[in-house]
Amino acid sequence: QFSCCGGDEFRDWEVNQYHSCNGSGALACGVPHSCCVRGAPGAVVNTLCGYRTLDKERLELLGTIHVRGCIHAVGLWLKDNFETTLAIVCSLLLPQVLGLAMAWLYWQQLNKIHSRRDSVDFRLLEARDLSFASLDLSGAGWCWCLPREGGYIPVNAGNEEEEEEEEEEEG
Repeated sequence: QFSCCGGDEFRDWEVNQYHSCNGSGALACGVPHSCCVRGAPGAVVNTLCGYRTLDKERLELLGTIHVRGCIHAVGLWLKDNFETTLAIVCSLLLPQVLGLAMAWLYWQQLNKIHSRRDSVDFRLLEARDLSFASLDLSGAGWCWCLPREGGYIPVNAGNEEEEEEEEEEEG
């Protein structure tokens, strides 16, 4: 489809041990039949058209094999089909960009959640006569500095008020 042979040019086949000019066999100093210029559609393919082509000049082979490398052929195809190339690039980049945007939004949500849980409600600590012994720290975990949902409230908050009223009545 790209009418090409080899990576950079048809001479790239010299490094292949089967196609090297130092080798022996039918493929020596030649290129594979996939490099051959096709004749009429449906015609019999000449599988030996690349025989002894690596020791010839480029201009001699123009009608026999494709002398342009496949890297250049694909580059030319991409330039000639700019809209298709752009569609391919966008279809590859769009999921990447979408994934990055979603990861950034998720990170922002995590930061919001973390900042909400990391704050301490100091309104509860304004009570001057609050003793730490009366706080319910059972859900604090291994570190009392970690916040607890709902804050730390006295265990017997309602009972203390009743006890104070009873003491006043007794006294």
